Amino acid sequence: MGAWYTIGLFAGLGTAVGIAFAAVLRRAVPAIVVAAVAGALLGALVEGTGEAVAGGLGGAFGALGASPLVAGTLRRGGTRGGTAVLLWIAAAVVAALAFVPVVGYVEALAVPALGLRLRRRAPERHAGLRTLAKD
Repeated sequence: MGAWYTIGLFAGLGTAVGIAFAAVLRRAVPAIVVAAVAGALLGALVEGTGEAVAGGLGGAFGALGASPLVAGTLRRGGTRGGTAVLLWIAAAVVAALAFVPVVGYVEALAVPALGLRLRRRAPERHAGLRTLAKD
C-alpha cells in the first residue's frame, strides 16, 4: 500500500501500547515515557524511522488520553485489576482497528482528545458538606 499505510498502522499500534501501559502504570508521566519508548521500539524493529516516530507519538498520545480515565476510575473506587483488564481489551480493539487504512491516524488523535474531554468534565475538588458542619 505504501509508507502512509504503515505509518498510520504504527501510530494506531502505538496508541494501543499507550493505553495498555497507562492501565498498568496508573500514573501519567511514567506511562507516557514508557509507552513512547515502547511504541518507537516497535516501529523501529519492524519497519523504519517514520514508523518509529509514529509509534512513539502514538504511544505517548495513547497514554496521555487513557491516564485521566485510569485516574478517575481508581479515584471512584474501581479496582486496579479490573481497570487494567478492561483497558487491555480496549487496547486490543484499538490495535485491531489500526490495520484499517487511515484509522490509525484517527486513533492517535481521538484518544488524547477523549482524555482531554474527560479531564475537563471532572468535577473540581471542593469542601462539600464539610462546610455545613457545625463546630
